Amino acid sequence: MKTTLSLKPAEVSKDWVLIDAEGLVLGRLAVVIANRLRGKHKPQFTPHVDCGDNVVVVNARKVRLTGNKAAQSMFYYHTGYPGGIRGRSMQQRLDAPHPERVLTKAVERMITRGPLQRAQMKHLHVYGGAEHPHEGQQPKKLDVGAINRKNRRV
Repeated sequence: MKTTLSLKPAEVSKDWVLIDAEGLVLGRLAVVIANRLRGKHKPQFTPHVDCGDNVVVVNARKVRLTGNKAAQSMFYYHTGYPGGIRGRSMQQRLDAPHPERVLTKAVERMITRGPLQRAQMKHLHVYGGAEHPHEGQQPKKLDVGAINRKNRRV
């Protein structure tokens, strides 16, 4: 009989992946990152175990949005005071001091909620510029733009 392989947490091997987000479409990039964080690209994927890779994303400030989403897509938050609902467009968020939060939030919403999501999100490192402090881990470059021509907007 054939049996299904189920990984144990001690058997997981994590790689480091480097992605350059310059010119890539936000949603398509977030899907690739979410699948890498979950480990769905590995043949020994186990849904209840954190078996994904560590992902480093640089140039998050230069990510692209298709259509009019930059101006029309709003992110709403509440200050906690009565009548305190506020909204900022995606372009305003990308121009703000922390543009990496746009990509982090997009990836976070694509991963199943719960304690496993919080553990997997700790393996995501997003930087607005081209510099990152993870050279010691020797991350492998992943060219997301070459996977599908729709992933890149010029």
